[in-house]
Amino acid sequence: MAERELTGLSILIVEDDPLLRKQLAAELEQRGADVTGAETLSSAQRWLSDLSFDFVLLDVNLPDGLGTDLLKSKLISANTGTIVMTADAAISGAVAAMRLGALDYLVKPFDLEEVSLVIDRVRRARQSVRLAEHRRSDVRNSGEVFFFGASLAALENQLQRILTADARMQGPLPPVLIQGETGTGKTTIARWLHHRGPRAAQPLVEVNCSALPESLAESELFGHERGAFTDARTARIGLFEAASGGTLFLDELPSLPLILQAKVLKALEDHRIRRLGGNKEIPVDVRVIAATHRDLKQLVDGGQFREDLYHRLDLYRVRIGPLRDRGEDIEKLAGLLIEQICQRHRLPQKPLSASGRQRLLACPWPGNVRELAHELERAIVFEEGAELNLEHCQQPVPGAARSPAGWFNPDYTFPPQGFLLDDAIDRLIQHAMTQSGNNVSAAARLLGVTRDYLRYHLANRKSPAPDGA
Repeated sequence: MAERELTGLSILIVEDDPLLRKQLAAELEQRGADVTGAETLSSAQRWLSDLSFDFVLLDVNLPDGLGTDLLKSKLISANTGTIVMTADAAISGAVAAMRLGALDYLVKPFDLEEVSLVIDRVRRARQSVRLAEHRRSDVRNSGEVFFFGASLAALENQLQRILTADARMQGPLPPVLIQGETGTGKTTIARWLHHRGPRAAQPLVEVNCSALPESLAESELFGHERGAFTDARTARIGLFEAASGGTLFLDELPSLPLILQAKVLKALEDHRIRRLGGNKEIPVDVRVIAATHRDLKQLVDGGQFREDLYHRLDLYRVRIGPLRDRGEDIEKLAGLLIEQICQRHRLPQKPLSASGRQRLLACPWPGNVRELAHELERAIVFEEGAELNLEHCQQPVPGAARSPAGWFNPDYTFPPQGFLLDDAIDRLIQHAMTQSGNNVSAAARLLGVTRDYLRYHLANRKSPAPDGA
């Protein structure tokens, strides 16, 4: 590791062991940091009252009190990254410190070189937190809204009732299940609920479960302890802990393997999690909002989703209708989207032409609001003239079957000898695997099934009969 990598950082070491304090100071100063030492709680309080620091290395047990008292008293600035130092027997003190705002901890005895690694990790974590705050601020201030209109008045009333119930409650909030087709605005509704609810000032952590690599999903959600697996050189909190006090949005929750669904259920029921490789249960207070475009009841019947988790989630159930069912509200929504898109592109606002309105209302919008927004932006950028004609909008073919990619031939008749459904399923799976480059997760998303379901069929499939056999 290169020297002088901590140049410009001011670090306060609060440690009563003079030898360790001296060794830490020498290590950090060698790497360019400006180091101050304190051996007691009272001396640390004096330093913190007079100076500001980039980082504090904080021992939990001090001769005249607990280091965590510095966090409780808010003497350590929110802009200062706190790293707790503790012995094995005092891990609970480190966990308590992290709940009070510490960002990481070191377990004694530790290698001195590990300190700069942890500081660098915490520094990057602070940057990530700041970016996350910026993103949350963007959500609140960018004008991103969910347009309900008359067609979704019942949905808006249901959401308001959830907010009213949340305001009455103390302690953990029940989960919310959002269902709707792809592109209907499930993520926007999750943000809408969070930013208008009692936890608006707390973290909103968004997770696309279908994008989590299966080998890392448990560690991402629940964290891991040092040595839990080959590359686990230090402990790491998971997203359940990161969202504690706030909201955890689990998009496409059915994509998680069944064994992880069980862990999510336990976290919902017990409000506790256990890190990968750990034996201690950690309390978490998280409002879980789950979303899916699939029918959970059907997934339960097919063994692809846990029935107990389904019943646990199916309390505050919210269903967003597809865009094609919103009638005249489609035109009003398009007007709002055009205004936002033109502002973003710094262009004068254009109205829809008569032909544009006709295309708007005739299109089935299988991609829902997301597809509509993209179509409008395409028209604003590429179409010339004072009005928008939506010239590239795909019009439905009369009599065409509504099926994926239009592959089904409505004139097909079953042969007299019957039809082997398993062969058809095998062909679809083979086609999806070929299209995805033999990526099981990607193929599962194309087929709308879980990875477990697809792996089972791949392991047990028979070679289908040749076409025409």
